[in-house]
Amino acid sequence: MQLTIFALTIASAAAFAPVMTPSVSTSLSLSYGEYDGQMWDNDAKKIIYGKFDPMSPRGVMNFNPFETFEGNSPDASGYYPGESGYKDPARGDVSFASMMVERAEIEDRLANPKAGEAPGCAGCKN
Repeated sequence: MQLTIFALTIASAAAFAPVMTPSVSTSLSLSYGEYDGQMWDNDAKKIIYGKFDPMSPRGVMNFNPFETFEGNSPDASGYYPGESGYKDPARGDVSFASMMVERAEIEDRLANPKAGEAPGCAGCKN
């Protein structure tokens, strides 16, 4: 009788144990971008934007750091909040004066997009 109770206790405890699926746990190999773990400020974004090729597929080394998706900006690897792989980036200090400089840069960038940069292009999220 004690053996039966012991066996039932073990069986019921095993029902609540987490199940690890090897294909899920080993298939996730995320890669990260050039500025992963570094300061992700406007200067870093401008460097990544300079390397951005809208005609090439989007990836951690090819994305528009100024593109927003559902109101969010990407991290230093092009991942957005809620996506697997997203890391909250280290952000630089901002001031009203620096924001006004960035605003002028944004307006210039929007007025003069890179060749091929349009919603739906290979390098864009949208």
